[in-house]
Amino acid sequence: MTDVQPAESTSTNLLERLIVRDSQAWGRFAAIYTPLVFRWAKGSGLQSADVADVTQDVFRVVATKLQSFERTTSKQGSFRRWLWGITRNILRQHFDANSKTAQGTGGTTAHRLITAVPDYLESDEPPHDADAEKSLVHRALKAIEGDFQPHTWKAFWRMTVEQQSANEIADSLGMTPRAVRQAKYRVLSRLREELLQ
Repeated sequence: MTDVQPAESTSTNLLERLIVRDSQAWGRFAAIYTPLVFRWAKGSGLQSADVADVTQDVFRVVATKLQSFERTTSKQGSFRRWLWGITRNILRQHFDANSKTAQGTGGTTAHRLITAVPDYLESDEPPHDADAEKSLVHRALKAIEGDFQPHTWKAFWRMTVEQQSANEIADSLGMTPRAVRQAKYRVLSRLREELLQ
């Protein structure tokens, strides 16, 4: 019977690769996280061009401050919370700059711009959006799928998503139940790494 090959889960940590400016890691990181930052910025009510500018500014700051991010087991140390903090600060700066410009014109337009800062910018916690979270996980899964042997991926998928038993999967894929459980563990471990958890 086939066991999962240990080499499949030995890729270097995404965070470490980002810190050393690995261009493939940055491409993967951008593919996973750009839509999330874009969604957060869009949720603040900005126009599409401003959303794109804010998103670009967020990633510029992330590139310069990534070494300061420290993973912890607490919720406060989560990467998404850290990324939200940067996004929130960039959005605040954007709204502050627009309110100063608008104050010169006065009237209802200025008042609307000054009061347009969304309430969720006051929270340290990223806006809760189940669809955004699901999309983030799907993008990360898509990014790591090619890093695994097909039988490992199938075992993970069938056990985790399709919720089949390890014995059932083992029989159909020619693996041991232990190898099926290892496949699930390895893919989920990589997923956590990819999501910088």
